[in-house]
Amino acid sequence: MAASPQPPVSGIADPSDVFAEDLAQYREKFRRRLPASLDELRGPTGGLVDLPLHVAWSGMTSYDLAMPRQRMALYRTVLHEGLRDDLSRYLNRDVLVQMWPVLRTLVGRTVRTVWEDAYPQLAARARAAA
Repeated sequence: MAASPQPPVSGIADPSDVFAEDLAQYREKFRRRLPASLDELRGPTGGLVDLPLHVAWSGMTSYDLAMPRQRMALYRTVLHEGLRDDLSRYLNRDVLVQMWPVLRTLVGRTVRTVWEDAYPQLAARARAAA
């Protein structure tokens, strides 16, 4: 006996449409936070940095930029959780570009895609380092 088609669950014709819409909204969340240019990223290049709780709400809140792992962790946290002003305040353009080939592997796919689409120099840096 052939299986009959199942009716849509909860009136959703195609669950993949809902997933695609959620993903688009998630991407837009990160796009809205982007600075107009990487030149707006004028954060510190050294010293201790204390992130506010709305950015570092779980785990470390203080980072020593002289420590490579802590610097990478700060950038990952700010890319994921920071608002537009936080990006400009805590990230530095030159440091971001220099770290991008490794940093891009530590952030989520959506963050990586949004940043590389907005700033082709990051994608080029990743390709050059590969």
